[in-house]
Amino acid sequence: MRKLLPFLASLAVALAACGGGGGGGTDGGDGGQDPIRIGLIVSLTGNYTPLGSEDKKAVELAVEQVNAQGGLLGRQVELVVRDDKTAPDQGIVAYNQIKGQIDALIGPVFSNSALAIEPLAQREKMPYLSLAPAVEQVEPIKSYIFVTPALSSMYAERYLQYIQAQGIKTIAVAWDSKSAYSVSGHESMVELAPKYGVTIAVDEAYETGTSDFSPLFQHVRDSEAEALVFWGSGAPGVTAAKQYAASGLKTPLFLTASQASKLWLEPMGEAAEGMTVQSAIGVVGEHLPDGKQKQVIEQMAKPYQEKHGYPPPQFAQDGYSASLLLFEAIRKAGSTDKEKVQQALETMDLITPNGRFRYSPTDHSGLSPEYISVNTVKDGAFVPTEWAQEQLAKTVAGLG
Repeated sequence: MRKLLPFLASLAVALAACGGGGGGGTDGGDGGQDPIRIGLIVSLTGNYTPLGSEDKKAVELAVEQVNAQGGLLGRQVELVVRDDKTAPDQGIVAYNQIKGQIDALIGPVFSNSALAIEPLAQREKMPYLSLAPAVEQVEPIKSYIFVTPALSSMYAERYLQYIQAQGIKTIAVAWDSKSAYSVSGHESMVELAPKYGVTIAVDEAYETGTSDFSPLFQHVRDSEAEALVFWGSGAPGVTAAKQYAASGLKTPLFLTASQASKLWLEPMGEAAEGMTVQSAIGVVGEHLPDGKQKQVIEQMAKPYQEKHGYPPPQFAQDGYSASLLLFEAIRKAGSTDKEKVQQALETMDLITPNGRFRYSPTDHSGLSPEYISVNTVKDGAFVPTEWAQEQLAKTVAGLG
């Protein structure tokens, strides 16, 4: 408890405006002592269980923290949690079960589920902060739909920036044809590659259930590719990386942020050493210079580490960031009135563990590629590459 006191003091400053003040129910009136109910739909079973479970832990932590400071608008925050079972139809079932009980929604992490829920939330004017990075959610803009992770297009561009800086001209790209996140990232990489002087020599689709990646590695071996960018979430990220390590392929393997977790590191073990993996800035917060960005990361990372015994992974960063954004929107709105919360989100400017969000009526992703790190695995941990260290230092310098 003694360790938490300094943290709670700093959190009181960051969230002071979230406590006290008049109540605001879903109709904008006096909510009395009724809790503010936040829906959370994530994958707690199925292929994306490792991702969704971390999101849930992070959102629960954020709720515990804000309630410890008096809640929002003088009311406690209550989570209403449902499992989408890593299936779009189950995501719809989950949403329909809770839509009448909640003031706003966070989730899912599975892009296919997020896209299935999106039109329902938009039609019913439900403020919805998605934990999935698929570009289609916010292009074109839907007024009530916002995204918390950096978009897959941003991860694609950040890798191309890094690839260009390394002097790499030709790459191979593998992508999961059954994952909206992977398809979106692949499409963005193909579209943006010419801008960075990069040629794609091997462009190969696979399916989520693929268990043998040796044909892919042979195609890369037979090509002029100087790097292999692998788009995938969940099990394929581990399967492909393990088989890559055993294949003897010398072409460097670049993995996206879905692997920025102990859930990938632990099964990989020593085989992960030296591999390149993207992540949100919060995953490598300890390597940042002191300042506002690092402070916000630490207000999550330290208690998360104490509670769960390991640093918060990529997915936890997303869940916690979504919570802070939603809490701040409710505070700014002075109410849980859905239209007022939506308007508050569209004028949001907030630093979170994922970086600085600046939502607007024409931008519902809010982030930029500069808040993405390109890391190497060193001694079982993600460490920013020298290039990323320099880039991130410039990015956070302007935040104070």
